[in-house]
Amino acid sequence: MRFFTKELYVFSVGMAMFSMFFGAGNVVFPLIVGQATQDKSLYALLGLVLTGVGVPFIGLFAMTLFDGNYRAFFSRLGNFPGFLIVLVIMGLIGPFGAIPRCITLSYSTLKMFFGGTSIVLFSALSCLLIFVLTMRKSRITDILGYVLTPFLLLSLAVIIVKGMWIHPEVTTITAHTTLSAFFHGLMSGYHTMDLLGAFFFCAVVIDALKKISQKSRRSLNHNALLASCVGASLLAIVYIGMSEVAALHAEVLVDATPDVVLGTVALCVLGPYAGIITCVAVALACLTTAIALAAVFAEFIHYDIFRDTINYQWSLVATLAIAFIVSTLEFNGIVAFLAPIVQLIYPSLLVLCLVNIAHKLRGFKYVKTPVAATFAISLFVQYTALTA
Repeated sequence: MRFFTKELYVFSVGMAMFSMFFGAGNVVFPLIVGQATQDKSLYALLGLVLTGVGVPFIGLFAMTLFDGNYRAFFSRLGNFPGFLIVLVIMGLIGPFGAIPRCITLSYSTLKMFFGGTSIVLFSALSCLLIFVLTMRKSRITDILGYVLTPFLLLSLAVIIVKGMWIHPEVTTITAHTTLSAFFHGLMSGYHTMDLLGAFFFCAVVIDALKKISQKSRRSLNHNALLASCVGASLLAIVYIGMSEVAALHAEVLVDATPDVVLGTVALCVLGPYAGIITCVAVALACLTTAIALAAVFAEFIHYDIFRDTINYQWSLVATLAIAFIVSTLEFNGIVAFLAPIVQLIYPSLLVLCLVNIAHKLRGFKYVKTPVAATFAISLFVQYTALTA
């Protein structure tokens, strides 16, 4: 610690926050937003930054006030409802959502260069690799993370700078209105699912910040806010840059489906050789994320659901078996499956964060009524959208 000033340490924690939130999916969805909204991309970005950056960091700050204890955070809704919500969120960031999405995004990115492998075979091999590395708690995952994250960020920086410097002169016009572009970005921010992750890795951030917070709650909250500003700013910069590149190169992306839009942009901007290297890095980053998520979910069902009656190894097998089945839907199928669920629960979780913040800072007592009312409204909106 003596080699670091307090400010530099807070900045490093902010960088760590960014790394925890940042995954390959956080690159894909801004690209999709830029591709779809084109000349209206700035309005879409406003919505994307609100839900893709603002909401997760609100959740992170709310959890900081509860010392990262997600059980205490959700138990304000009642012990059983709180546990049920935790179970749903764990499932979404685990084998029913984020893990198979990571696997299928790796597959979709690599198949552009190494075609011929089926999604079933690729998923099976990926799950086997995840099992081996997670079981042995190999240092390979940490090493890959330390190497891949800087390399991936460097690659994205090159894509953003070069993509914005060299692009077609003709600007494509979207059918989106200003308002519809904003709501497209707003809804797309939900798909990153970063708010769900914030509930469970906040404890890591708090442990780091306690080293410089002089055992003061006010100091801890202040440092958490400063670090969050660093992480949120970096995430917003990546979102804005990638979205603008996709908007400027929208003509090239006309026939690109969401699962291959990243590879198409990389090839277009960097060329075939550098594009392949970037796509391989993205694929490996997806798999390292899946390894971490598999370990988290397996430990959750081992300790919290089965109470040690089923060992960790079998919990991990069950986790990966479910992830394998879901991954056969492929990336676009998983996104379509997750979209209504995420859009249904996100507003309620945001309201829960806000009322819990108000509870800690101002003694606000109400929690069940605001959250239940928000959920009822979201349910009505989703039902109306599905039956329209």
